[in-house]
Amino acid sequence: MRAALIRSFDGPESVEIADVVEPAVGPDSVLIEVAATSVNPVDWKILHGGMQAAIPHHLPMTPGWDVAGTVAAVGPAIRDLQIGDRVAAYARKDHVRDGTFAERVAVPERSWALVPDEVDLEVAACLPLAGMTADMLLDAAAVGEGDTVLVHAAAGGVGSFAVQLAALRGATVVGTASERNHDYLRDLGATPVTYGEGLVDHVREVAPDGVDAVVDLVGGAALEATPQVLRDGGRVASVIDPSVADRFGGTYVFVRPDRARLTRLLQLVAEGRLKVEIAERYPLEQAREAFLASKAGHVRGKVVVTRD
Repeated sequence: MRAALIRSFDGPESVEIADVVEPAVGPDSVLIEVAATSVNPVDWKILHGGMQAAIPHHLPMTPGWDVAGTVAAVGPAIRDLQIGDRVAAYARKDHVRDGTFAERVAVPERSWALVPDEVDLEVAACLPLAGMTADMLLDAAAVGEGDTVLVHAAAGGVGSFAVQLAALRGATVVGTASERNHDYLRDLGATPVTYGEGLVDHVREVAPDGVDAVVDLVGGAALEATPQVLRDGGRVASVIDPSVADRFGGTYVFVRPDRARLTRLLQLVAEGRLKVEIAERYPLEQAREAFLASKAGHVRGKVVVTRD
């Protein structure tokens, strides 16, 4: 089968398309005929070797943790799937080697969820990592009815989900983004503010008493401003900086497979209550270009890589 492959940690530029051995299907695994996958920042960080301290890596390597497609084979311990079922998965494993930027991928039982008929597989491929990260961040920050929550990088893949899911929880959402994305954030249900210089003043203009929770997707200066925008007793959750626990009493989040959560998010998409923004589409043969587009930043929504 064909797959995106790296043989060294030299970044997206080192990605090639090569013939590789089809993955084995273990007793608790499912083989997915890939329709689409999507790029997440962690993917191009892996291409640079930036995640080796967290998870064992093996070269040559196919990256990718998001996938949607149809079931091609099931392991003998699987009882609740049939060949041809439509599934999506957050396919992170205990080692990084056989990822989702391929024609077929084997994923463990804990990873997959059935895709409702109303949801296109390209759309479903955007949801696992980014959607579940957003939802877990909101849980970690205990965002609920009546809260005002500040979402940094609100127009990106995780941020756009966090805005919508926070609004569905009954929160008032303030989102940082460049001005070109302000109308987009308004459509998602957030009050947009410009990031960078003057951030604290911008937030205080729309939330004079401060915010109840901060969802951090960028770290750096935005996170440093937290004490100046957070109410006393407010909560902080970050997907970037583990030091939030010591500095702000917050929570660092690293997304984990969660079938029930992914099933719920897919159902929200099916019901039209959660929107998925696809910024760009690339065929598998142009996976390198897809990684480079994501790494360049300023992408609104998700970059998708399709089988065709």
